[in-house]
Amino acid sequence: MIALLLIALGLSMDAFAVSVSSGIVIQDIRFFHALRASFFFGLFQFLMPLAGWYLGSAFASYIEAVDHWIAFGLLGFIGGKMIVEALRRRKDPPGQAVSGDIRGMKTLLALSVATSIDALAAGVSLSIMGHGVWGSAAVIGGVTFLICLCGFEFGRRVGVMLEKWAQLAGGLILIAIGVRILAVHLGG
Repeated sequence: MIALLLIALGLSMDAFAVSVSSGIVIQDIRFFHALRASFFFGLFQFLMPLAGWYLGSAFASYIEAVDHWIAFGLLGFIGGKMIVEALRRRKDPPGQAVSGDIRGMKTLLALSVATSIDALAAGVSLSIMGHGVWGSAAVIGGVTFLICLCGFEFGRRVGVMLEKWAQLAGGLILIAIGVRILAVHLGG
C-alpha cells in the first residue's frame, strides 16, 4: 500500500503544479472551478491507469515512445500562450479569462490529459507489480483530487503576493513541467 501511495503522489505532482499555477494566475478563482478542475485531474489520473492496464504491455512501447512529446507539446503550448499574454497585457479587468485558464473546458481537458499521460504507462506497471487495477486507479485518482484541491488554495494565497507576475510565473511553471517530463523520458 505504501508503494501505491508513493506512485499516486508521484503521478499527481504534475497536476498539483498546474493547480498551484492556476491558483496563482486566476486571482478570482471560485471554489467550483477548483473543485471541477481537481475532479477532472483526479478522473483522468483514475482513467489512464485503467486504460494502461487494459491496453497491456504489448502497446506500452508505442505509448512510451510518444507520451512525453504529447505532454511537452500541450504544456508548452498552453504555457507559451500564457507568457505571451502576460507580456502583452496591461491591466485587464478582474475575472477576464486568460490563456491556460482552467475555467475553460478545452484547456481543462488538455491539461487533464497532459498531466495524466504518464499514468497510462503506470497502469501497465501496476499489472506487472500485481496490484488490482480498480483499487490502484481509485487511490491514484483520489490522491490527485485531494492534492490538487490543496494546490489551488496554496496558489491562490501565493498569487495575492505575486499579483503582477502571476500569469508569467504560471506559464513558466507549465513549460517547466513539460520540459521535466521530456527530460525524464529522454534522459532515462
